[in-house]
Amino acid sequence: MALTDEQILQVFKKTEGILHGHFVLTSGRHSDTYMQCAKLFVHPEESAYLCGALAEKLREFNAEIVVSPAVGGIIMGYEVARQLGVPNFFAEREGGSMTLRRGFALKAGMRVIVVEDVVTTGGSVKEVMELCRNAGAEIVAVASVVDRSGGQVDFGVPYCALLSMEVKSYEASECPLCREGKTPAVKPGSRGLK
Repeated sequence: MALTDEQILQVFKKTEGILHGHFVLTSGRHSDTYMQCAKLFVHPEESAYLCGALAEKLREFNAEIVVSPAVGGIIMGYEVARQLGVPNFFAEREGGSMTLRRGFALKAGMRVIVVEDVVTTGGSVKEVMELCRNAGAEIVAVASVVDRSGGQVDFGVPYCALLSMEVKSYEASECPLCREGKTPAVKPGSRGLK
């Protein structure tokens, strides 16, 4: 089932997954818009609906497993994997690097799709891709619900996003919201979790 951008945005609006203000993104960049997928994933029916549409786009890659970065990609990775009928692992940051813990281990040659909720610079996805490749796995595709880069991120493999939108973001030193000084920047993401 192919969804229009408007249908996807309606789900985000319904679940209060689009925030406006002054935000620090996982990448460290600042923005006035934040796609809070955690709000979306509070609602199983809406989550299954969007992840199902994404899974349909990914079937052609014949993946054997879905791997996602923690924390933001865990629920999404699980739901996409469930709909594809394959296992799901998540990578966690340990000592500053993405690692597979909890007994997760990839086998050489496994066909992997790396799934993330929102991509801005693609940094977390690229770290997970490197982790998988170091284990001998083959990355066959990358997927996300939202591509905030407007199609600017290149992962070197096919990239499927349900919604592609170009949302301006700034280096902290160049942020016009910081210069205005009216609203302090908040960090709603999970990068700093211990």
